[in-house]
Amino acid sequence: MDDLGLSDWLVKQCKHLGINKPTPVQENCVPAILEGRDCLGCAKTGSGKTAAFVLPVLQKLSEDPYGIFCLVLTPTRELAYQIAEQFRVLGKPLGLRDCIISIAMNKPFFWESKSETRTVEELDQRYILTPEKVKDAYLVHLIQTFTDEHDDWSIIIFTNTCKNCQILTMMLQKFYFPTISLHSMMKQKQRFANLAKFKASVYKILIATDVAARGLDIPTVQVVINHNTPGLPKIYIHRVGRTARAGRNGVSITLVTQYDIHLVHAIEEQTNTKLKDYPVKEKDVLKILTQVNVTRRECEIRLESTDFDEKKEINKRKQLILEGKDPDLEAKRKAELEKIRSQKKKFKQKIRESVQRQNHGQLKKKAMKKRQIKRKKEAESAAS
Repeated sequence: MDDLGLSDWLVKQCKHLGINKPTPVQENCVPAILEGRDCLGCAKTGSGKTAAFVLPVLQKLSEDPYGIFCLVLTPTRELAYQIAEQFRVLGKPLGLRDCIISIAMNKPFFWESKSETRTVEELDQRYILTPEKVKDAYLVHLIQTFTDEHDDWSIIIFTNTCKNCQILTMMLQKFYFPTISLHSMMKQKQRFANLAKFKASVYKILIATDVAARGLDIPTVQVVINHNTPGLPKIYIHRVGRTARAGRNGVSITLVTQYDIHLVHAIEEQTNTKLKDYPVKEKDVLKILTQVNVTRRECEIRLESTDFDEKKEINKRKQLILEGKDPDLEAKRKAELEKIRSQKKKFKQKIRESVQRQNHGQLKKKAMKKRQIKRKKEAESAAS
């Protein structure tokens, strides 16, 4: 850290936190930022990108500690909360109150990691091929196995919808796993509280939507399980990047159905990594299959009795209002588009039916013509 051009107090603060050696993104970007150049840094998840801009910002702020200095823009609230925490920890000697961002513009300096893979080498990437209806049983079996063998490990399970996130949380709690959830339909205060409990290892299992896939750095996370195969490779990269961070080891397991094979191939192509099969004894999974499916159905019925779906619609309306749109007009527009799609579908169906009738008619004519020719030949043959 001494060679980056940072002040002694900042180098000392880094060493207090166990940061003794800069990562490639820090080594390349920190000096450029300190020189006052606009900078874009592209590197793997868990490679120290946050510290790459936090350290030079703190350095410059310490030289003239006056007023609002930097604004940081993030894709999620959880990530903003975490970055603010890093600013406070690293900048404790300054007594920070607020942090700000430096927006890259006007021919910025650009540095990108030249690694052939998009995920870190310490990450053991696995998959399990499973029928859709058996997926939850595999999930319960995996969690039971990991918690039995490693009681100090934390696990993040990613799923595709808020509703599924809630159902899986309820289901795993029924099996007495210390589980907590994180999704966009929760109030922000509750999201922060749940995240804090997971970080503090009060709960060892976090079930989340992709709201938790960007930037969260929790050292105790050893396993990431994808309950659904991500539709885009970049989502997969962000999800599995929640483990094996800062040189630590980690495991990611993706539950893959027969409909997801093409998604796995896209992920492997993008990450330049071949996912390996994770060995599981199928008979152990089948033993708990009925119990898991019954428990899930009970949780679905229980959730349906609440106002969960109604809250979802309210949240959608709020989001539209925040985007400056009229929810009622958007609903009307959506209905009109659906009507147009339905009409197009009916029109295409009519065309197909018309073509089929024409083809059928032409086949009948050809068949009749063949019969007529055959009869004519038979008649001529009989006459001779």
